[in-house]
Amino acid sequence: MKRRCCNMNSKYKNVSHVIFDLDGTLLDTEHIYIEALQKVIEFFGGTFKPEYSMLIAGRIQQDVASTMVELLNLKVTPDEFSKKYEECSAEKLDGCGFMPGAEKMVRHLHEHNIPIAVATSSSQSSYDYKTKSHKDLFDLFHHIVCGGSDKEVKAGKPAPDIFLLCASRFDDNPPPEKCLVFEDSVNGVKAAIAANMQVIMIPDLNVPYESWKLATLRLDSFDYMIPQLFGLPPFSQPPDIRVEAMENKDEETK
Repeated sequence: MKRRCCNMNSKYKNVSHVIFDLDGTLLDTEHIYIEALQKVIEFFGGTFKPEYSMLIAGRIQQDVASTMVELLNLKVTPDEFSKKYEECSAEKLDGCGFMPGAEKMVRHLHEHNIPIAVATSSSQSSYDYKTKSHKDLFDLFHHIVCGGSDKEVKAGKPAPDIFLLCASRFDDNPPPEKCLVFEDSVNGVKAAIAANMQVIMIPDLNVPYESWKLATLRLDSFDYMIPQLFGLPPFSQPPDIRVEAMENKDEETK
């Protein structure tokens, strides 16, 4: 039986600030990027494999392009690959919707005066394009860090740079351990851990156990979040679930 909420650690620490990833965490865009990746690889004569989606998830576009060109030995420059990738994805990104429970989670934290921010591997222009239909919600965030264009982000996920920078831009500059991160990608989880932050992973259903077991907590969606586990204000109507310790892979997949 599949569980809705599984924790990797027996204890959680209280936090004061929350940082959200964007693609696949707040916005339902990952399937768009996977489709675009397949189109671009095949356009340049390569063969797409499903595992490539996990390889590039959460990474800045320049890294995606360089990785794919080198891995597949494509006869194209990373810049050319990146340009085509952006063209293919832009066709469907306009008007993309939210992931289940994401809007509720953001509004809940904002209403309770919890400082929130976004740390995305997107460029500023890409972020603006994807969020233009949801400006009212994204105006609730204290700040946005766009790793694809922010010069202060020296290395993309899985390096911790973007999360450390994001934390430093809150008015009170909280220590990393007081920040909670929401992520959907393995690279993002690794980045948060490297930044010494607790991280909740809301992975794609196809992500195997071995890829998300490092997360502090794994949820099927925001709908199953229990904020008070991390010292955050509870929902007025809490989800009807239990948080259970994960002992092994076999138990999870029964």
